[in-house]
Amino acid sequence: MLKKNLLLALLLCLMIPRYCSAFFKKNTTLVREKAVVYYVTDGDTVKVKINDENFIVRLIGIDTPETKDPRKAVQCFGQEASAYTKKILLNQNIILESDSVSQNKDKYGRLLRYVFLSNGTNFNHQLIAVGYAYEYTYQSQLYRYRDDFKQAQKNARENKLGLWSDSACAGVATPVINKLVNKKWLWYRIF
Repeated sequence: MLKKNLLLALLLCLMIPRYCSAFFKKNTTLVREKAVVYYVTDGDTVKVKINDENFIVRLIGIDTPETKDPRKAVQCFGQEASAYTKKILLNQNIILESDSVSQNKDKYGRLLRYVFLSNGTNFNHQLIAVGYAYEYTYQSQLYRYRDDFKQAQKNARENKLGLWSDSACAGVATPVINKLVNKKWLWYRIF
């Protein structure tokens, strides 16, 4: 029965693309809204106020080294990424932009958005370009600025900016993932 339902859903997706996006709960419309950043959680997560309502926003397409995850140690260059985000965004008027390809919220209920500064700069891109963040594609989901973000990371890495600097992270700037094995955290580097 499950196979039959999945096959039917797949056929509907191929025949009626709008059904497919609704079926997978994607955000099919572009939303741009004004907000004020009132708190910076870390380099890639902020709290904003939109029309007197508070929201947590996770920046799309980037990942900064961890500083607040209780399951993880503070990662190399995490403090610097958080400080940079705080310096640029705290108490600033911004524009939040959704992505018509990605979901509206993540599994933690955070809004998934691009942050644009008052001068029009895409802050997500800027974080990568100056070396405070990695390009991050969640579960192979495409997003609007992916190619630009990947190019920005390549440039930052080649120019040894921020976390890619020889003096940062012992010269090894690769995302760190951890895995719980026999109740001990093991750390792995992705090369």
